[in-house]
Amino acid sequence: MITYSTDGVRMPKIKKRETTAWIRDVAATYGKKVGEIGYMFVNDDRILEVNREYLGHDYFTDIITFDYCEGDVLNGDLVISLDTVRSNAELFHKDYDEELHRVIIHGVLHLCGINDKGPGERELMEAAENKALALLRAPKQ
Repeated sequence: MITYSTDGVRMPKIKKRETTAWIRDVAATYGKKVGEIGYMFVNDDRILEVNREYLGHDYFTDIITFDYCEGDVLNGDLVISLDTVRSNAELFHKDYDEELHRVIIHGVLHLCGINDKGPGERELMEAAENKALALLRAPKQ
């Protein structure tokens, strides 16, 4: 089950059924099944609190992924700052909805085992994000 909730912000205008199906499709391409994934959309102040409290980091970020996966079943909590998503969309001259979906799937890709902190990993993550976004835009058969 995939859930979507908010804390201090309005729910973004995403098509939940379509987004959920997309997330399941992307997970399947990595041989994974979706268990319990919870999305929490927040503002910058809240994600900074979460970053400080749970990770000891003192900076804003677009997403924090808490991984509770068991084997091939994806379980996790994903906290997304809509403020940072909007700032990044402007900074990188991207459409807000595309940037939001990129961040939504970024967390799932982490749950699938893709990292982005080591040498060359950022490029692998970006390629995986682009591949996943292409699935979202692909016409249904």
